[in-house]
Amino acid sequence: MPAPASVPLYLVRLAPEVTTKSRRTRRRFQKRLIANLSDALSRLGGTFHIHDRWDRIHVEAKHPGVAERIATVFGISSVSRVDARVPADLDRIVEEGRELYRDLVARNGTFAVEARRSGCQSFRSRDVCVSLGAALRPYAAVDLSTPDVTVSVEVRDDEALLFSSRRQGAGGLPLGIEGRAVCLLSGGFDSAVAAWLVLRRGVALDYVFCNLAGDANERMVASICKVLVDQWSYGDRPRLHVVDFGPVVDELRAKSEARYGQVVLKRQMYRVAELIAGELEAEAIVTGEAIGQVSSQTLGNLRAIDASATLPVFRPLLGFDKAWIIERAGRIGTAALSARVREHCAIVRDKPVTHSSPGRVRAREAGLDAVVLERAVAERRVLNLHELSANDLVEPYLFIDQVPQTAVVIDCRPESLYSVWHYPGAERYAPHEVLARMTGFRKDRTYVLYCEHGVQTAHVAELMQRVGFEAYSFRGGAAQLREWSTVRHAAPERQGSGATAVQSGAGQSSAL
Repeated sequence: MPAPASVPLYLVRLAPEVTTKSRRTRRRFQKRLIANLSDALSRLGGTFHIHDRWDRIHVEAKHPGVAERIATVFGISSVSRVDARVPADLDRIVEEGRELYRDLVARNGTFAVEARRSGCQSFRSRDVCVSLGAALRPYAAVDLSTPDVTVSVEVRDDEALLFSSRRQGAGGLPLGIEGRAVCLLSGGFDSAVAAWLVLRRGVALDYVFCNLAGDANERMVASICKVLVDQWSYGDRPRLHVVDFGPVVDELRAKSEARYGQVVLKRQMYRVAELIAGELEAEAIVTGEAIGQVSSQTLGNLRAIDASATLPVFRPLLGFDKAWIIERAGRIGTAALSARVREHCAIVRDKPVTHSSPGRVRAREAGLDAVVLERAVAERRVLNLHELSANDLVEPYLFIDQVPQTAVVIDCRPESLYSVWHYPGAERYAPHEVLARMTGFRKDRTYVLYCEHGVQTAHVAELMQRVGFEAYSFRGGAAQLREWSTVRHAAPERQGSGATAVQSGAGQSSAL
């Protein structure tokens, strides 16, 4: 058996949509693809070399996981690790192929040989298939329809490459080749899958999150964005724009007819996305809406919502059902995170309007102040997703400085301290008791935990957030909470940011 090459070689095949372009267009696409592939490999660490052979790309790299990483670059059809490189001589190909693959085909039962050749050799592709097939025939049966093992040979000029594995690639178009859009992201299954589908069509994305439920929800959405960035967005540096939507919702509730609340809310989100898109010179808005999934996504309501935007609105999930969306989320790596995200876009509990029109909705939102929306956009937080570390996605989202009005407060101190003072209405459980009991907690509530210094409860809050609870540790512990409580009761005021204004909505999907 030949000695392995010192540096593994990977054979990369281009997606058909790249290879069928005109030569000029393909050159541009392929240049972008090579740049994205280089970015993907550089994130693995170690050295690598990429050789553009026009109809194939050769990658030399030692780092483990190279094939898996290459397969996630959009514009790539498949990738194979090369088992041997030999001179383009038929006898050498057959000799090496027999030594390499006789045990493999013997273990698996049936095999086939496929060959591809370019250049001026003294043999044809069929000669390779027949000769190598005959050499392996004593070890296993030939099956040209559904073989257990396919032995492949690619000959180009004076070299032949032998391989037997093929990993399916992401396909599509190289990311960034089709410009930029903004994606309204809620954290649920739908919007993440919609983002992935648009990324696959070569459109780079920035993400807009209209926050209705505080820091814990932001953390989950940022984590989902991080998956899309770290595993799929090579060659780009997307950002997450976090807009505090509490003031917008407060005004909407005060000035708009309740049953139109969902439709008006979505129109406001579209306007936010369009304002941000204008700053980024983005050319479209992407959402995860699907026809008929919730009340705001009927055909009539989608028409009414669409009228609030002047940019094109892309809805790649329009015709897919929830089962397909969840299955796809599992394949792209966001399903586990999305399953833990509570939806917070339902601001109408009973009988929301199911069919509206642009004119009727405009009449219901006529009293809304555009300045409130513009201020929310101007004051948004922008996260550089590529630079976010694991710690960045934990510590900033664990602490809270005030207690929302509807929150469940849990005192995690000993009984002796609880009896001296505790926050009014606080329940008392030791940290381990909270973790033991939380399976019975409601996920449509906000939980604020406190201990003596806020350290123990930070760990508990993190564990609760990981399984989908909106839970926080009060910053500074019991002393700070007591001080805040004293001031609060002395001078009552509106509690919390607007981000805690929407606590209902379990079971309602924003599908943004």
